[in-house]
Amino acid sequence: MAWPWRRKTRRTLARIAIEGPIAGPTRERVIQALDAVGRRECPALLLRIDSPGGTVGDSQEIHAAIQRLRQKGCRVVASFGNISASGGVYVGVAAERIVANPGTITGSIGVILRGNDLSRLLERIGIRFDTVKSGLYKDILSPDRALSEDERALLQGLIDASYGQFVAAVAEGRGLSEEAVRSFADGRVFTGEQARDLGLVDALGDEEAARRLAADLAGLDPEKCRPVTFGRPPKRFAGLIPGRGALRAVGEALSLELAWSGQPLWLHRP
Repeated sequence: MAWPWRRKTRRTLARIAIEGPIAGPTRERVIQALDAVGRRECPALLLRIDSPGGTVGDSQEIHAAIQRLRQKGCRVVASFGNISASGGVYVGVAAERIVANPGTITGSIGVILRGNDLSRLLERIGIRFDTVKSGLYKDILSPDRALSEDERALLQGLIDASYGQFVAAVAEGRGLSEEAVRSFADGRVFTGEQARDLGLVDALGDEEAARRLAADLAGLDPEKCRPVTFGRPPKRFAGLIPGRGALRAVGEALSLELAWSGQPLWLHRP
């Protein structure tokens, strides 16, 4: 005999929003929400994405969690908002269907790793680093010197491998050949309308259109079912009163600022 809440949630259309950069705090929140949707046996999920991209590993983990949810029978529809680029695409292609606004900015499929060569500036102001390291490449991308040719080749191999994984994920999720994906996966961005013509999205429409599609796929009445949001995004800096909530918000914001400095491996964003 099923518990009453289970009977109710089996008729629930779940909703999860992915907003802003896809990094540690977002990954943690979204995966917890996906797990909750799976435990509640919701028949459909509306995945709202408004993100410029994120780190490779975090995007891949959310992608894998969505695939696990689909294997349980949950129908997943992604709704691309104002922007769903790079890591947003990586996450979105795990959905069964994708709906985008005609003017949505999407695409930007690629990977970037950037360092800063400040050696000339440091030399001018008389600052010099003494480095002791355990291996030849341990200080790769250090700001006090330029990359060597060997280091550049090593990092290019890393980028190429991650890019290949991205292309494979898009090809599998969208039912395209890898050759077709590579023809437009060069970092360029598209409107939602252009993305539809390329096969990157299925249909044009707003979040309401995506909601109705998710309901139809799950056999729910689009006129009656309303989405229930799981894992609401935290309000950043909401009332910075000393306490755990405020400190957590500040810590998450600072971690994202440090991540955007270029040291981590990021899926390319516009």
